Amino acid sequence: MDQSDATKKAEPNPAVKKTEPSHTIPRRSHAVAWVVAGGVVLLLALIAFLSHRKPPQAETGGRGGRGGGGPIMISTATAQKGDIGVYVNALGTVTPLSTVSVKSRVDGQIVKIYYTEGQLVHEGDPLVDIDPGPFKAAFDQAQGQLARDSALLENARVDLDRYQEAFASNAIPEQQLATQVATVHQYEGTVKLDQGQLDNAKVQLNYSHITAPVTGRVGLRLVDAGNIVHASDTSPLVVITVMQPMTVIFNVAEDYLPQILQQLRQGRELSVDALDRAQQHKLASGTLETLDNQIDPSTGTLKLRAIFPNEDESLFPNQFVNARLLVDTHRDVTLLPNPVIQRNSQGAYVYLVQPEQSATNQNQMTVTNLTITVGTTDGNVSEVEGLEPGATVAADNFNRLIDGAKVTLRSGTGQGQGRRKRDNGGNGSPSAGARNPGAQAEAD
Repeated sequence: MDQSDATKKAEPNPAVKKTEPSHTIPRRSHAVAWVVAGGVVLLLALIAFLSHRKPPQAETGGRGGRGGGGPIMISTATAQKGDIGVYVNALGTVTPLSTVSVKSRVDGQIVKIYYTEGQLVHEGDPLVDIDPGPFKAAFDQAQGQLARDSALLENARVDLDRYQEAFASNAIPEQQLATQVATVHQYEGTVKLDQGQLDNAKVQLNYSHITAPVTGRVGLRLVDAGNIVHASDTSPLVVITVMQPMTVIFNVAEDYLPQILQQLRQGRELSVDALDRAQQHKLASGTLETLDNQIDPSTGTLKLRAIFPNEDESLFPNQFVNARLLVDTHRDVTLLPNPVIQRNSQGAYVYLVQPEQSATNQNQMTVTNLTITVGTTDGNVSEVEGLEPGATVAADNFNRLIDGAKVTLRSGTGQGQGRRKRDNGGNGSPSAGARNPGAQAEAD
């Protein structure tokens, strides 16, 4: 009894054995579950990140050679040797040499109008007829008065000859001869007065027939037949504007005056081009005619007048044009199209295309960043220094080019391609290629 009781006491309690593992196993399973869930979340996040990221090949290709993705396809332009003009640009106004406002010099009624609106009339062509009746009557009256007084003068002169013979024979006193002499002088004055009145009547009669004083183009009709006009009227009957030749008056800054005067003193004829408002089309070509005699102190500019033949009448009075005065010409200089010239904070540069010595393909070359100095610009072409004529430079893909980048020339590019780009440049403003290549790459 005692031994069995002792044995039972020594054996562990089965309830205690089952209770201890029942608390330990659930804790470990919960920790493992949390670890697995965290790994799944990290795996999903990694997959999402990689799916939204560009492939390395695409990024390298987009950078165009900056990551070593092969040669860059470019077009080229060739530096040319030639002449370029130095121009002074200014805003001008087309001004005719003569504008005539034709008015009536007599009073009367308009009976006929010969011209049509916008007609080109020549000097002496009839324009307007005013009723000549009153002036014709005054002319006839003056003419009759002159004829009567001329007859009286002729009779007085005959009497004078008779009195002179009688006085020589002592048949009449000297007083009678002197009186006849005075009578002849009186009639001579009367005849001269009549002649003046006749001439005045003739002038008035001629004034009733109005003709063109100059050769030019008439404007719109201002009066119609049947209207009464007066010599004191302020409004004209017709306005005639001389169209050929035509002048342009424009202002230039006083800084250009020494250079212009130097050319004029040497006897050179300075050419002037008249361009439209957008400076895209040349309207006419002429020469500098004269300069004003003083500088405007309020603006610091000087007025110049250029004359144009205007044979096609492309210049119209009071038209606003852009005047380009050719002051000088630089000869045998290196010329480049403006779009191939790049600029950054250090200045202007180009990408000079050179053959790659180790290249197996003859079309594969490299570009070198070459600093240049830009001088005079004329339209879409500029004078440059630091580049030899005949050198080939890159004409596009500037945002992908760097110093030493490998390039391949497009088929059909070269000198002709450069000319095509220069012709399409418009008014000569820098193209999109004139931006900082680094900034363009960042923008891409």
